[in-house]
Amino acid sequence: MKTGCDGQQKKTKRSIELPVINGGSSKAVNVALSKNAKWRAIVLISVHLLILGHILQWWFMGRTVSPVEPSESMWTLQNGAVNAGVIFFSLAIISTLIFGRFFCGWGCHVVALQDLCAWLLNKVGLKPKPFRSRLLIWVPLIAALYMFVWPTVGRWLTKPLAEPLFPQFTNHIITTEFWATFPPVWVAIPFLFICGFMTVYFLGSKGFCTYGCPYGGFFAIADKVAPGKIRVTDACNQCGHCTAVCTSNVLVHAEVREFGMVVDPGCMKCMDCVSVCPNDALYFGLGKPAAAMGKATTKSFSLTWPEELGVAAVFVLSYFAVWNVYQIVPMLMAIGIAIVTAYLAFRVWRLIVAKDSAFYSHVLKSSGRVRPAGAVFLVLALGWLGLVAHSGFIRYHEREGAIAFESLQIPDELALAQRDPSQWFGPTDKARIDAGRSHFGTSRRFGIFTNVEATPKIAWLEYLGGNIDGSLDLLARSAQLQTGQARAISLYYRGAILNRTGRYQEALTSLDQAMASSNVLLAREEKGESLWMLGRKAEAIAVWNDAVRGNPGLPIVNNFLAVANAELGRAEAAAQAQTQADRSTPRDPYFHWMIGLRLSNLKMTEQAEKQFQAAIALDPQFARRR
Repeated sequence: MKTGCDGQQKKTKRSIELPVINGGSSKAVNVALSKNAKWRAIVLISVHLLILGHILQWWFMGRTVSPVEPSESMWTLQNGAVNAGVIFFSLAIISTLIFGRFFCGWGCHVVALQDLCAWLLNKVGLKPKPFRSRLLIWVPLIAALYMFVWPTVGRWLTKPLAEPLFPQFTNHIITTEFWATFPPVWVAIPFLFICGFMTVYFLGSKGFCTYGCPYGGFFAIADKVAPGKIRVTDACNQCGHCTAVCTSNVLVHAEVREFGMVVDPGCMKCMDCVSVCPNDALYFGLGKPAAAMGKATTKSFSLTWPEELGVAAVFVLSYFAVWNVYQIVPMLMAIGIAIVTAYLAFRVWRLIVAKDSAFYSHVLKSSGRVRPAGAVFLVLALGWLGLVAHSGFIRYHEREGAIAFESLQIPDELALAQRDPSQWFGPTDKARIDAGRSHFGTSRRFGIFTNVEATPKIAWLEYLGGNIDGSLDLLARSAQLQTGQARAISLYYRGAILNRTGRYQEALTSLDQAMASSNVLLAREEKGESLWMLGRKAEAIAVWNDAVRGNPGLPIVNNFLAVANAELGRAEAAAQAQTQADRSTPRDPYFHWMIGLRLSNLKMTEQAEKQFQAAIALDPQFARRR
């Protein structure tokens, strides 16, 4: 214990430089450690233990309550899937409307991560300094509106008049696919590093909460109308201890002086300021909300208005440069990267134009001369900015390649009906194929990672462009990187292309692997074709029968069965298959022509001719294709 000059006894645990108040000079004084810090740490650790228990239950039992995560609300808004996440998020917002942002300070796992990072930095003598921007503060709300409001607005703008505005709600409280909406661990780790450590190191102890968290965008609005606030009595002497310990980057002393309470919606009600006040002048209480009193937070800012505009532009460009690049970077991670990039661009600018510059205890520039620490900082910052710019280059080519791929008008079934599908290309499709191959080729040559989802698209464009071997290699590579249904589809396409090139044994291997990965009925269709051409006709019929048991309306398989059963003397089975084929085959000249080509591949000439004649009857121009 130590007696202060005012005669009061106070616990003193550390020295800290207080903010300048009333024109006085800052000086290092003893500030008590927060009495609430350990209790908040215990609560946040308990939250993580509950999360671990939740994961373990799913791991061992195969089913559990759906993720208690606000982002799960998107599935309710988009698909009508009512889950634990939307219930939890709703309750959290309702509680915030009354008590303010208690949940953020006492229950958020990302806040816990940022607090841990700030604590570790303090242990090595680095106190994160808040970065204050007028424009970037709007990022959380914009992200929240995009995630949780835009799905409904977009549906309202595009839906038919008879369609309801909201999807039909279904119960998804219990799930067997706990991890389906989360990124893999190898993405989650850099995400936590960027949105945890890096945002704290550069932007302050709640950097991601302040400039990146979309859930905080709604919590901040709710906090403005909440009656629960940190309030002040007449005992306050503006000592500044409250601001010194605040981890939410709030100028507590200034707000209680101006407004009689903390009105900054960034306040997460950690109660640290209350616990260290030497005069017990601060307390949490209910009263008029800040919005009802017309109060606006008092802040000083780190940027001039031209710098604000420049930083905002860098943020926007960086965000779109990295969002979903390589189909890896999720939205929240892209926001974190963009915030750090915007800050580094600002610091590089200041380093160039300012006479003196420092970062933490490092002097970067003095009297117009860049110091060694400044040179190192400049190299690292420019390296980061260059990496983001490179990501933007890759993202541009991936996007253009995807646009070219999606705009193709050639049905897959028609393109796969024969080895050379080029006769079905018009000038526009040819241009799109060339553009897609060029853009995707550039992204593959210069990319750092493999875009797993784009690889089968590239393979398809290579097949359409006549590069059969390249397409097969890419599909094999794609299957190695994928699992489940996606792997099965890549292997199916590979098997189908191998069948068209007469490599039936290789096709059989690929199609068996596809069927082992997932139940793709079209793989059975192609497997039957491989077996038929290898002379294993009874096995082919058995596989085709398996396919129609899964879906009786498969027109190609039924046409195959009609001919195959007739050839083996099974007249009744052949007649049934023919009836089903006639019923399920659409009256489309392209479809009839495609079936004719597939039948020709199996040397089923008579049945193929019937299909060709049906196509010509529907569209006489098909006669030119003979």
